[in-house]
Amino acid sequence: MEPKALVLAGYGFNADAELAEALRLAGAAPERLHLADLAADPSLLGKARILAFPGGFSFGDHLGSGQVVALLCRRTLRPALERFVADGGLVIGVCNGFQALVRMGILPNRDGRWGREVSLIQNESGRFVDAWYPVAFEGKGRCAWTKGLSGRLLPVRHGEGRFVARDAAALDAIEAEGLVAARYSSGENPNGSERAIAGICDPSGRVFGLMPHPEAFLVRENHPSRRHPSRDDPGIDLFENGVRAARDAT
Repeated sequence: MEPKALVLAGYGFNADAELAEALRLAGAAPERLHLADLAADPSLLGKARILAFPGGFSFGDHLGSGQVVALLCRRTLRPALERFVADGGLVIGVCNGFQALVRMGILPNRDGRWGREVSLIQNESGRFVDAWYPVAFEGKGRCAWTKGLSGRLLPVRHGEGRFVARDAAALDAIEAEGLVAARYSSGENPNGSERAIAGICDPSGRVFGLMPHPEAFLVRENHPSRRHPSRDDPGIDLFENGVRAARDAT
């Protein structure tokens, strides 16, 4: 069975084709859908098992990265999204998509109230980062997307990727509850994120967001050392985990 995956498009998302291809290669049946169409008819979500928020510059990032998408989703899609996750649906947000998820409050959503506990703000350097960095996954944590994954280099490209929590108590709780799913590793932290956090999940483990781009590393030829043998695995196994979890929940 190929679980249906809705990949949002429009309004400045620009990595939807790559994200759809990653899900297709992982065994899903992706459909690129304009966010306006889903907002107009939230029942479309009920026909899918995966919802994907891609990277890009939604609404030009004019009010903050992912901010307008977050407000739009809170206003039009919150009941449908809550039902979707409660019924076993999976959500992934990459880069701009991750920014939207934390700003709408569905991540980390520890108390189920969609309160804003974390954010992704301007990189500590004040500069846009576009390079490959080592990322380690919490393979034994809650996150359905990252179970059993090995560390690897992944492309990073963002200007607002510094993970911060509302306060120290919130950060400690996210750690203690096993919601950290990915970290920058090997002493490298491209944006100054607190505790080098690169991705988190919700308590169900089915809603996941990360700043690096696994959909931009689907074959070894994408790797910066493509002319030489690479020990880094492509990002396809992350999506295979998500598709497998979607099948199991169906």
